[in-house]
Amino acid sequence: MPLPFLTADRAFESTDDVALPYDDRDRWRRPYRPGPWRVGTAAVLLLLASFVLFAAVVIALTDSVASAGLVFAVAGVAIVCALRLLRVGVWVSAYGLRHVSFFTTRTTPWERVVAVRTVQQPVRWLGLPRAVQGQALVLARQGRPAEAAPTLLTSHNADFLARPEAFDRAADSVEAWAEEYRRG
Repeated sequence: MPLPFLTADRAFESTDDVALPYDDRDRWRRPYRPGPWRVGTAAVLLLLASFVLFAAVVIALTDSVASAGLVFAVAGVAIVCALRLLRVGVWVSAYGLRHVSFFTTRTTPWERVVAVRTVQQPVRWLGLPRAVQGQALVLARQGRPAEAAPTLLTSHNADFLARPEAFDRAADSVEAWAEEYRRG
């Protein structure tokens, strides 16, 4: 079963000068691959869910069905969390820019995008409260003050920690999409 949210399209890894190498630009796509921290955390969650599902089967065979149902629900929550964790990131299409976080999804049409730029600023390390100096890709929207610009990607999040060249490629790709569709 293909899982399109796990892999970015290979066209972004090519060395061509084409910024937007897609025929179907209406489809939402992530212009980079999920990082090893994100994929590893999701894999551990799925492994934990498999053990919980096995425990639910054992409980269903030996104890009450109600308690097994509760354990099945816990496993289902772990699976949903792992899948949602893999969807987190920035997605682009001809419609706009979509920022997917764990609990929320915000879509900004290209008409409302003023600029997408990379800035040096303190960023959160793996989303934890600890801040370190790094790079961030920020989105400037119409009608919002510059200091309220949401951070889309950081050089120290789960996708790009210890992978600065991957952050640069992803930031350049998102900026290219923004530049192309802001002109149009």
